[in-house]
Amino acid sequence: MKTFCGIDCCKDCNRLLECGGCEQCKGHPFGGSCVAERNKDFTSLRQLLIDEINDLGIEGLAVSDLNLLTGSYVNLSYPLANGFAVQFLKDDDIYLGNQVEQADSERCYGIVANEDFILVCEYGCNGSDPEIVLYKRR
Repeated sequence: MKTFCGIDCCKDCNRLLECGGCEQCKGHPFGGSCVAERNKDFTSLRQLLIDEINDLGIEGLAVSDLNLLTGSYVNLSYPLANGFAVQFLKDDDIYLGNQVEQADSERCYGIVANEDFILVCEYGCNGSDPEIVLYKRR
């Protein structure tokens, strides 16, 4: 399937029937926005984000790749001190992200980023008990 960014992300997407692929939705899957379509030098942006994430100095967090992920897949609800929970992402947008298992722990780091922000969280099995580690505007 032909994509705007040159990455064949549609072949592995379990929501392909909903959006129809990059050509059909004109780079706006699910009605949202895609980080790859918005950035003409997408490969450079991805590497820049990897470098920035690795330079954050978070113990046990080392990223070698970032994947295109649908917001609905990674949009966790984070509990706040006031008892409310908040989501930071748009379910219909496509972000760059990855998961990194923490050594000697049952928890993982979750990373989500685009040209505007980097979000690092940690969570348990299947995204349980998420906690924000860092939210950084770029």
